[in-house]
Amino acid sequence: MPEGDTIYRTAHTLAKVLEGKTLVAFRSPLPHLAEARVAGRRVTQVEARGKNLLIHFDDSRALYTHLRMNGSWHVYRVGERWRKPERQARAVLQTDQFVAVCFNAPVVQLLSSRQLARHPALCTLGPDLLGADFDLAEARRRLRSAGELTIGEALLHQRLAAGIGNVFKSETLFLCRINPFRHVSQLADADLDRLLSCARALLQANAQGWPRVTRRAPGSRYWVYGRSGQPCFNCGALIRMQRQGPAARSTYWCPVCQPAPATCAGPDPRRSL
Repeated sequence: MPEGDTIYRTAHTLAKVLEGKTLVAFRSPLPHLAEARVAGRRVTQVEARGKNLLIHFDDSRALYTHLRMNGSWHVYRVGERWRKPERQARAVLQTDQFVAVCFNAPVVQLLSSRQLARHPALCTLGPDLLGADFDLAEARRRLRSAGELTIGEALLHQRLAAGIGNVFKSETLFLCRINPFRHVSQLADADLDRLLSCARALLQANAQGWPRVTRRAPGSRYWVYGRSGQPCFNCGALIRMQRQGPAARSTYWCPVCQPAPATCAGPDPRRSL
């Protein structure tokens, strides 16, 4: 699933070709969008909110997309061949020079300003870790309210802090030397602050480029993610993977560097990038 850094980059790319431009065409195979009168509207803003992307129009409506596992946005010049088949397109926005195509997104909605303000997936979002106005104290307060959830599950809850996905969850917990199966209630406020600050630093470091990297050294782009059964770069122990939470999301960790309670000191997460 695209995480906050991917959505931020996508919004930045779309903004360069759409913001301030008037749409000369809009089409979608989705029944609830087939009759939408979007052509002729001017795009006023393209916005990333955690893992959510919003394209705002001059009539106060907004096109809301959530890419989940398989969705993506592509930008083409008018007349350029698409890299995916048209049958996978969920929304097509065209200016006089560019075509922005949303492929395979399971969530594509055109929202009025009233619907936008009341949308259950948007109005309950926690502080956006990539937001310029990120509120660390509020994010910590929300995480603390998770109580008996494990920290590995809590970091994925977008209503607590928005933008973290499975990759940054595992990488952040490793860099902070915190076991993913500890309960939030077992962690001090200082631990939660370290986790949030580390996740924000990782997301910011990856917001401008690709491929995603959390470890800048030979061997792997990641410290633990996707490395089950391979030796830890810090201590040599074998990385483990276990499904966690009701959604059975994969969690990677080092049993030596991240015991419960953690006892293995590690590098400063900001210096590991």
